[in-house]
Amino acid sequence: MFKLIGAVIGWYVSGSIIGGIAGYFCVSVLQRFLTLGAGGINPLSHRQRQDIFLKTLFTLKGKLAKADGHISQDEISHVELFMQQTGMSAEHRQEAIALFKQGASTDFDIEPTLKSFLDTCGTTSNLTQMLLVYLIVMALADGRIDSAEDKLLRFIAGYLGYGSSAFDQLLNMVLNQTHFSGSQGNTTSPQALDEAYSALGVSREHSDKEIKRAYRKLMSQYHPDKLVGQGLPDDMVAVATERAKDVQIAYDLIKKSREN
Repeated sequence: MFKLIGAVIGWYVSGSIIGGIAGYFCVSVLQRFLTLGAGGINPLSHRQRQDIFLKTLFTLKGKLAKADGHISQDEISHVELFMQQTGMSAEHRQEAIALFKQGASTDFDIEPTLKSFLDTCGTTSNLTQMLLVYLIVMALADGRIDSAEDKLLRFIAGYLGYGSSAFDQLLNMVLNQTHFSGSQGNTTSPQALDEAYSALGVSREHSDKEIKRAYRKLMSQYHPDKLVGQGLPDDMVAVATERAKDVQIAYDLIKKSREN
């Protein structure tokens, strides 16, 4: 529909068929950019972002796992489960394991990796947020975030442009979103409603309109097509989809409570 409107405007302004074609093409490119990001227009940039995201994620997972001086079995199991959930190809699995080991080495400096990520993916806020979400979930693999992990996460977040309050909000949201992971039954617990509000980054004092806006923003951030278009590797979409399901469960719980 919008493409046809673009064609009509182009024809009207230029008075020619060529102008109409140009208008159609411009609207098509704009729609693709708004939906998928710059990577949806430039295939080379898209591939570069996928490669950099994969490299950054698993090297930082390794660094985070070793932050307290040793890698626990829970953390190893988390990485193995993550690769299973994503359905990573054999090639990506081998690469991911090598990157994890590299990041876990004592003398590994993460700043060049973070700089490379910013240079390639820094304009895509959704990718930056997904990277931090994955790392927070990694830190929670053994049930808590210890001081060394918290310090490293805050350094990474700060390097990527997150202020302390912005990171605290994201951390609180992720902590509460994980309470709804894969189990509808958790919504019956006494504290479930409070967790649902926190999972969306809102409170009981917010209006229905404000809560709906927060919900839609999160669903947009976790939208598979948008993330893939911005450079999230295809085999990591499943994890983002599960995160969107957690948000949906939390929102449905809030809606139900407000209808009563």
